[in-house]
Amino acid sequence: MESHHHHTIPKVSNLNRAFIIGIVINTIYVIIELLAGIYYNSLSLISDAGHNLSDVAALALALLAFRLAKVKANDKFTYGYRKSTILVSLINSVVLFIAIGGIIWESIDRINHPVIMQGLPIAIVAGIGIIINFVSAMLFFKDKGKDLNVKGAYLHMMADAAVSLGVVISGVLISLFHIYWLDMATSLIIVLVIFYSTWNLFKDSLSLTLDGVPKGIDFNDVISEIKEVEGVIDVHHLHIWAISTSQNAITAHVLIHPNTGMEKLNKIKKKIKQELEHVNIQHVTLEFETEDDKCCDTNNFISEK
Repeated sequence: MESHHHHTIPKVSNLNRAFIIGIVINTIYVIIELLAGIYYNSLSLISDAGHNLSDVAALALALLAFRLAKVKANDKFTYGYRKSTILVSLINSVVLFIAIGGIIWESIDRINHPVIMQGLPIAIVAGIGIIINFVSAMLFFKDKGKDLNVKGAYLHMMADAAVSLGVVISGVLISLFHIYWLDMATSLIIVLVIFYSTWNLFKDSLSLTLDGVPKGIDFNDVISEIKEVEGVIDVHHLHIWAISTSQNAITAHVLIHPNTGMEKLNKIKKKIKQELEHVNIQHVTLEFETEDDKCCDTNNFISEK
């Protein structure tokens, strides 16, 4: 006996426009910041421009993933392309780690080849970056808790705003006290900020790529929720994974009493689905068994502790 629950992907409002606006304004700023960094010999501006460029790429990939997620399922991809949202999230984090390596390389080179620079223009350009990044982050603030890619975009923009603030401070200090090594030091601080904001995103997306249990869902709590439903004796062969960054699924074998009628069975199915929705599992596939026809597969993936 099997029950399959189909659900509608949670709506994430105005994301298409938010991504497009974010891509456009950040692309313009990257060009301005890169040119200013080259003109004023500022490694911190060039590094931050590279960081912002990686965020533009991340936004573009995330937008592509959301559009692919809307493609209907077919006989080759029975879930459609929803998994692309997870893959893009993983790619985004890897791109940021590559950016970290580039910044470290340039910082080391700057130690051996220090340059004199003007601090005030650096501070002004970075100040514009604070505004750009904060406005971009606010585009995703409302929906950041609904999807991993949206959360990633929000974190990127807020991290960029913090980095820009650091560049402003170093620019002012360079202008006032001519402490030119602060430009390189700020670049290294940028590395730490990027790494901190990226590490959790990388871990979460990698776990989902490997079909790990999505963050926030406790495996044994799910077992308990199902077993507490009246009429359920036990549950096994439980598998939980993410179909996309905003949609989770489960399959399970549910043991019930042999004399359970169809009406009672329907109530059990409905109750289990309701309970699982409360723990952020929307796509449910259940196979019901009795002691007489219980599966004999001894290779159960995991059992309750």
